[in-house]
Amino acid sequence: MMNSITKISVSLILAFLCITVNAQGYRQVNDIPYTGKTDVYSLERLKLDVYHPEGVTDCPVIVWFHGGGLEGGNKEIPAQLKEKDMVVVGVNYRLLPRVTVKETLDDAAEAVAWVFNHIAEYGGDPRKIVVTGHSAGGYISMMLCLDKKWLAAYHIDADNVMMYVPFSGQAITHYNVRKMQGIPPLQPTIDEYAPLYWVRGDCPPLVLICGDRELELFGRYDENQYLARMMKLAGHQQTYLYELDGHGHGGMVAPGFHILETHLRQMLGQPVDP
Repeated sequence: MMNSITKISVSLILAFLCITVNAQGYRQVNDIPYTGKTDVYSLERLKLDVYHPEGVTDCPVIVWFHGGGLEGGNKEIPAQLKEKDMVVVGVNYRLLPRVTVKETLDDAAEAVAWVFNHIAEYGGDPRKIVVTGHSAGGYISMMLCLDKKWLAAYHIDADNVMMYVPFSGQAITHYNVRKMQGIPPLQPTIDEYAPLYWVRGDCPPLVLICGDRELELFGRYDENQYLARMMKLAGHQQTYLYELDGHGHGGMVAPGFHILETHLRQMLGQPVDP
């Protein structure tokens, strides 16, 4: 007959074994080509990484576009999105000024279409895709959301994305797009490459996250505030705007992930951490 100490020891061992057996494993697959384009720069650049839990299906999917002013940066899987029972896709796209913004946005749309068509192979649910990114990546996610032609070119309805969550995205024409047009960064314009140009009331939830208005880059919060106002005037009641006081353009990223995850869990009907 086991004494009480032995029973406790056995129980602890069994508990440890259960934790070990049930612990969720994650895998990352890097440099997956997603393009049908055949030029050298596209073949070099248009790849993505997929980070996913192993042995599960129907997971929510985060498509993350990196920042860098549309002129720099590389795909990444943000640490704050790891081990969250989600599939995370980090995307590269071609950069200005080597290509035009039209080509960059087409790359981004092609990447999202790849996710719709292939993410089930990695345990993701194409009905639960969130398109997001920081700075230039936020701008890209805004454009894919509001101007439906980019995804339509790849037979994807932009409204089939579950939610768009731009981190500090530019709502007017991006300053490096204006630079290619010969316009200085502090001269604002709104043309067909401005998310504000495409305001509409019938898109999926749009969660706008920015840093402190006094610390953000080039008045970025104020642009997002105006976009949020115009979206609501257009009839879109699921536009949300967050200002992260005390955080600048780069510093707002880490706390922004909590907002993203909160909205995602709410949409999935899951418990939300305070």
